[in-house]
Amino acid sequence: MTPPPMLDGPHVAPAPLRVALLGLGTVGREVARGLLTCGSRLEQAANGREVRLVAVADREPARFEGLDLRDVERVDDGARLIGRPEIDVVVELIGGVETAGRLVAAALEAGHAVVTANKALLARHGADLERLARAHGTALRFEAAVGGAIPVLAPLAGDLAANRIDAVRGILNGSTNYVLTSMTEDGAAYEDVVAQAKTLGFLEADPRVDLEGRDAVDKLAVLIRLAFGVWPDVTAIRRAPPALDGRAQDHAKDHAKGDGPPGVTGVTAALIEAARRENLVIKLVAYAARGDDGRIAAWVLPVAVPAHDPLARTDGPENRIEIVGEPVGRVAFVGQGAGGAPTSSAVLGDLLAIARGEGSTWAGLPQAPTLAPDRLVDGMDAPRRWLTCDQTGGGGDKGGNADNGGGADNGGNADTGGGAITDRATIDELRARLGAARPGAVLFPVLEGS
Repeated sequence: MTPPPMLDGPHVAPAPLRVALLGLGTVGREVARGLLTCGSRLEQAANGREVRLVAVADREPARFEGLDLRDVERVDDGARLIGRPEIDVVVELIGGVETAGRLVAAALEAGHAVVTANKALLARHGADLERLARAHGTALRFEAAVGGAIPVLAPLAGDLAANRIDAVRGILNGSTNYVLTSMTEDGAAYEDVVAQAKTLGFLEADPRVDLEGRDAVDKLAVLIRLAFGVWPDVTAIRRAPPALDGRAQDHAKDHAKGDGPPGVTGVTAALIEAARRENLVIKLVAYAARGDDGRIAAWVLPVAVPAHDPLARTDGPENRIEIVGEPVGRVAFVGQGAGGAPTSSAVLGDLLAIARGEGSTWAGLPQAPTLAPDRLVDGMDAPRRWLTCDQTGGGGDKGGNADNGGGADNGGNADTGGGAITDRATIDELRARLGAARPGAVLFPVLEGS
């Protein structure tokens, strides 16, 4: 057998992937630290291509301290780094929508690959950013936007792409899951555990983003894009349970008439105890499913989960994301969904994917349009069982914890101690039967199909 010919000449190492990092907050510092201290491991994982941090932008000088940036350019404005030929990829970790959106769009237009963890930006402008990335032939990756360290978006676009995805559901916000777990297992008061979550750094700078369900809704919108091939209108996804009397509730300005408090702000000790008596656990669950007519039902709500369901046993800051499809059945992804170190793992993974030439997070999926408004529903009009709990009484603002964390933990149905399970019925049927007698009650769906 003739041996293969010898290759002449020295091995030529690939050019390094040069990274500009925008933002040195909780996640940004961990990403910078990883790039600065784990170079050899990253290079090996990138098939011998160095992943080099060349520039960092942050408006707060103190954030540069504690990092060995002697060979890294430091600027106070990320816009100064966009368009430079010596930069290959821009990592956006500043958060927010307006400024971050301008920088990401400018980077894509300049031909830079972009990595972002910004679910709020993607949920509102994902369709436009996807069109920009495709038009300019560059990569846009955002694995860190959903699930922190949990790899779920890339598997959706790649390993599960041969399946017809029927539904996604899960606990997408570790902060509120920590709050609910502490209230359920330790009997902690809502106000106390929210304060503790702030101290531990679990909550966003504006806690309402987590507590009112906005963060989970943004993440659900990104999952919908990968699962169903459309970008939904994130503002149309329900995140407040219906009120039994159907009258306007003054809990927040941006959810529908006839709703109770959004997110977990209406969860009280009375509700948790009512659920416990029925062998149920209150969890903030995100859900989306595609119907036979092509419409997508989507919501993020506090729901009563049967105690045997894996979602009920997902505790503390942990996330659990389940994908249901054909022929795969049900696949679950579990892990730490928040925090600087876990989220930095996903950001660094995206950088390695770009270094290996793997392209955007959507992989080979076709371009996703914006979902027509009439194709997004909440599915709450179908008959189902509900856990009712009065939101009057106690010390809360207008019956619930509302924006300020105040809560009514002793108001409730005199006969049941605060709650009861209904028979299968629609919202309208229950309002007609019980609305006048229970003007302060809110309806919490009982999770089915577990």
